[in-house]
Amino acid sequence: MPFLEQHRRDFLRVGSLGALGLTLPRLLKGDESAAPRQGRAKACVLCFLEGGPATQDLWDLKPNAPLEYRGEFTPIASTLPGTPVCDHLPLLARQMHHVTLVNAVHHSIVDHNASSYYALTGRTPVAGGRLIIRDEPENFPPFGAVLAKQRPHGRVPEFVHLPDIMSNNNYDIPGQRAGFLGAAFDPFVAGDPSDPKYQLPGLTFPQHSSRSRLGQRRALLETLDDSRRSAAVGDMQIHYEKAFTLLQSDETRRAFDLSLEPDSVRERYGLPDRVDRSVEARKFGGLPHFGQCLLTARRLIESGVRLVTVCTGRSIDQTWDTHRQHFALMRESLLPYFDRGFSALLEDLAQRGLLEDTLVVAMGEFGRTPKMGQITSGAGATPAGRDHWPHCYSALFAGGGLKPGFVYGASDRYAAYPHLNPVTPEDIAATIYTTLGLDPESRIYDPQHRPHHLALGRPISELFS
Repeated sequence: MPFLEQHRRDFLRVGSLGALGLTLPRLLKGDESAAPRQGRAKACVLCFLEGGPATQDLWDLKPNAPLEYRGEFTPIASTLPGTPVCDHLPLLARQMHHVTLVNAVHHSIVDHNASSYYALTGRTPVAGGRLIIRDEPENFPPFGAVLAKQRPHGRVPEFVHLPDIMSNNNYDIPGQRAGFLGAAFDPFVAGDPSDPKYQLPGLTFPQHSSRSRLGQRRALLETLDDSRRSAAVGDMQIHYEKAFTLLQSDETRRAFDLSLEPDSVRERYGLPDRVDRSVEARKFGGLPHFGQCLLTARRLIESGVRLVTVCTGRSIDQTWDTHRQHFALMRESLLPYFDRGFSALLEDLAQRGLLEDTLVVAMGEFGRTPKMGQITSGAGATPAGRDHWPHCYSALFAGGGLKPGFVYGASDRYAAYPHLNPVTPEDIAATIYTTLGLDPESRIYDPQHRPHHLALGRPISELFS
């Protein structure tokens, strides 16, 4: 297929990937000369809709299609003229004037792990003729890791992931950790702040320890013979430096402390409605963590974090993977939480004057089949389900200086294939980097000091004001 052949050529052009091989000073400084500021956004909240949402049932509705395509939901008007949303998104309908909607994203990978890597890095998930389905040291880094490298500040974590690292089929999904940039640029995985027993992972002093003793341990590490420090040790040294900084940072602890928020704000985002979190979303356990994770993301952005990834599910949920009971799950377990939490984030950022400087992205790794019961993967689909469909789906943007209340591209009458202005995950990546002020053609380097462009696609220039 031409699409796959193009990606094969792209992969061969940039070469195979490895792990970062830069000196410590260069790592700490970043390559700012290669990253001219082009966009307004200072930070990003990436809401990852893992599992692949049926965007034709959310904000690319097809009310005139036959029932087996259009499904059960009813369109309602939104504040984005000409763009209705489904009747289970009434709160988001009131915030759609903030949104920049891209309606014709496409690729050809139906595997969750590989497609997630594609979405989170903008890089084709094929290496050596095989799909990239797990963390590998040579993987391309995700957006947050690149920002952590290019824009370090050291006061708070540059890259935070909420709540858990996602896994599927016994592998951690690739594209969450830093790949060839190394462990120093991995996200700070912060856990579930909605849990009443929540403690910030690793940011409390051990029992019988103190700040002075922490300083003594830091001094001991600094006595290591520089001549014995390999690149890996240098990489870990950055990791240690960040850990020491965070352990002593009141600013970091305050950013994660939701008790500092008014009750009315916490309620607007959505408080947990259950104590038992053992039932996953696809078994009607809902998303009780989601609203408070988004509120935490807003607090983190205010404190200076560059990028926060918020997963709609937890650990192994694959939340939007609705092969069975599709509409029942959307109606009862997914959309009530998503509608409340995501609409609150947009409204809150706008009211605080933060939306102009903050890029918000909501996207999955692919969409769902245009026809109910259509089978495209080994997981299959019942007549009441939608299977994997990468050939056409939507990505939702807001803020960051992009045109608000703007729709780019269109799917066909069944939401099956792009009809107008198709874009690829490479283009989405280039758009994200451009919005965040990084030139997609600037370079980062692997351990062999081979250059790699940040993105291989074209920024969607029509989205910029």
